Amino acid sequence: MKKIIALIVSLFTILLSQQTQFVSTKGQYIITPDGKPILLQGINLGNWLVPEGYMFKFTHTNSPRLINETFTQLLGPEAAKKFWKQYRDNYITKDDITFIKRTGLNSIRVPFNYRLFVSEDHDTKFSGPGFEMLDRIIQWCSEEKLYVILDMHCAPGGQTGDNIDDSFGYPFLFESSEAQQLTIDLWKEIARRYSGNPAVIGYDLLNEPIATHFNPKVLNPRLEPLYKRMVAAIREVDTNHIVFLGGAQWNNNFSVFTPPFDNKTVYTYHKYWCDTTQAMVQEYADFGKKYSVPIWMGESGENTDQWIDAWRRLNEKNNFGWCFWPYKKMDATSSIASIKRTAEWDSIIVYANNPRVSYEDIRKARPSAEIIRKAFEDYLENCKVVNCSMNEGYLRALGLKVK
Repeated sequence: MKKIIALIVSLFTILLSQQTQFVSTKGQYIITPDGKPILLQGINLGNWLVPEGYMFKFTHTNSPRLINETFTQLLGPEAAKKFWKQYRDNYITKDDITFIKRTGLNSIRVPFNYRLFVSEDHDTKFSGPGFEMLDRIIQWCSEEKLYVILDMHCAPGGQTGDNIDDSFGYPFLFESSEAQQLTIDLWKEIARRYSGNPAVIGYDLLNEPIATHFNPKVLNPRLEPLYKRMVAAIREVDTNHIVFLGGAQWNNNFSVFTPPFDNKTVYTYHKYWCDTTQAMVQEYADFGKKYSVPIWMGESGENTDQWIDAWRRLNEKNNFGWCFWPYKKMDATSSIASIKRTAEWDSIIVYANNPRVSYEDIRKARPSAEIIRKAFEDYLENCKVVNCSMNEGYLRALGLKVK
């Protein structure tokens, strides 16, 4: 009997030890494994696993799918595939993670596209470079003691209905049982794979669901029930990590939520181009207080250094952790790192921005083969962190170290 009791105590001790390795929640706080509150201060790795046209200086060519189509027209199918592989290898490296840690940030958010994890016809699930990319970034962050939040930026069918979710212009996720099941299955597989990894804080289930262009009366009531199904699937394989739930209409609308249904939940909002007054965040502060849950500002930025500084301070005043957008983009001051823009890339910009509704349009707009070659080769070198310039004003606005 004593041996059985000792075994039970041993197993309980091991289980407790495993549970306390992970970041968790307590009331309105996110807490570290030793039980101390932590204010998340992070940066989004935008444009890495979800390319966005504006970060390449494109206008209408704005979603990953449309960008890939443009690059394929310029490079050809095989060369475009090689480009994207090298792009993923160069755009974010261990050197980037080391630099981010050195600035004083304690976390990153990794936006990803579901297409990186599934075959094109979806018959063979979980086939693609996605897990290799996540394994790599999580390992680097573990080595640098930097926390990771995984963000499904592009869900099957599209959860937003705009370019940012790589959809077809409507949030079909909320009308497709197949897309919903694939989303749930993918999150369950991600959670199963990283359930024991303490470098991962948790899972940001859907980025900016249900844009303001669509009928909220029809779509909003479908959001939380889908979240509940996702969380239930995740909890079958992972009880260690936090789930992050964003409101409807670009993450801003928390009225879609009923009382919390999971004991490790953080509610996340995004807000851009607004006043930096308490009125802009009061509803989130009220929500956090009412339900005793943490609030996290998962995205903001794309503004002046003065605005960034004021917005950061306002969130910190309310004990909201933050994660600004983005870490790196081309020829910009509203990011930590800026990628050099070349004359040859300007030719790519002209091509991408020109109308291409016919094959004749494509032929007429196409730059020379030499310009195309040099533009893409230079970009792959220039996007490496060692070749980027750092925006000291932006770093200071985030309250970070400038070296």
